[in-house]
Amino acid sequence: MERPARRRVPRRLRTPYAPALALALVAGGFAAWAGQDWYDAAHDDRAAYAVQRDRALAAGEQAVQNLNTLDHRDLDRGLDLWEASTTGELREQLTAGRGAFAGQVKEAETVSTARVLSGAVTELDDRAGRARVLVALRVTVRAADGTRTDKDSRMLGELTRTDGRWKLSALGQAPVGGAPAG
Repeated sequence: MERPARRRVPRRLRTPYAPALALALVAGGFAAWAGQDWYDAAHDDRAAYAVQRDRALAAGEQAVQNLNTLDHRDLDRGLDLWEASTTGELREQLTAGRGAFAGQVKEAETVSTARVLSGAVTELDDRAGRARVLVALRVTVRAADGTRTDKDSRMLGELTRTDGRWKLSALGQAPVGGAPAG
């Protein structure tokens, strides 16, 4: 009596662990690649530079807005905010002229509010702690008689990092159109 011939099954199909092993190797390779990519991004100097740029821009925009906002009814608070937003010679100038300026604003009874339209960092030296910003803003001035005047302007500000915070150290009007910077 003859036995029926056995059908041969290839050896690779008999091992149920081969697909699982292949999947584990692919997953391990992906995890290694993703981990290296994450490490590179976390230790990239460009990321730290971008963080400082964003901090300088936010501080510059806020400081320029602060220096263009003042209410005669709450003058001391506004002028204190001006001084807190500045450093160096600019702060010294504001402090020295505070009394005379406060008298002028009280007499005129004006309220000025500023709103930042856009801003950009034009220079950043993170190591030296210096930056320059260009800020476009709209300043609204309400006079004592109730009239309202809106003025759009562009300001150039210089920032200095002091005690880990960016503060305005200079502020001026940006040239408009083809006017040369003076």
